[in-house]
Amino acid sequence: MKILLPVDGSTCSLRAVDHLITHVSWFREVPEIHLLHVHAPIPIGRVQAHVGKETLHGYYLEEGQEHLAEAQMKLNAAGRFHTTHIHVGQPAEVITRVAGELACDLIVMGSHGRGGMAELIMGSVASRVLHLTPCPVLLVK
Repeated sequence: MKILLPVDGSTCSLRAVDHLITHVSWFREVPEIHLLHVHAPIPIGRVQAHVGKETLHGYYLEEGQEHLAEAQMKLNAAGRFHTTHIHVGQPAEVITRVAGELACDLIVMGSHGRGGMAELIMGSVASRVLHLTPCPVLLVK
């Protein structure tokens, strides 16, 4: 079983990590865990004239590793092998694409648990993923 575990460093995404660690016995076989961080793209425009592609790539990598660090520590402490992925793009679309590319059987992700009106106004990565992906999604509130 392949599981995609998108994290952004927030407490709700770390609750999803904890949930997976706690309930890993639900799965018949040891799951293949793919830990993913998606960095929203920086509007390029004039920035690229002052910042090279290498520098921007380094920034995305450094930021992504910071957001993955605590989730990685939790998985390591639980003895759960995982592969990390850092991508740049719109989070819901990238999560859906990566889940498809990796042929994941399940996406486990945190949800901020906003009410209907707040979600309508601000949007929700979790609700967009639910809408876009054919893969089952387990939301941890």
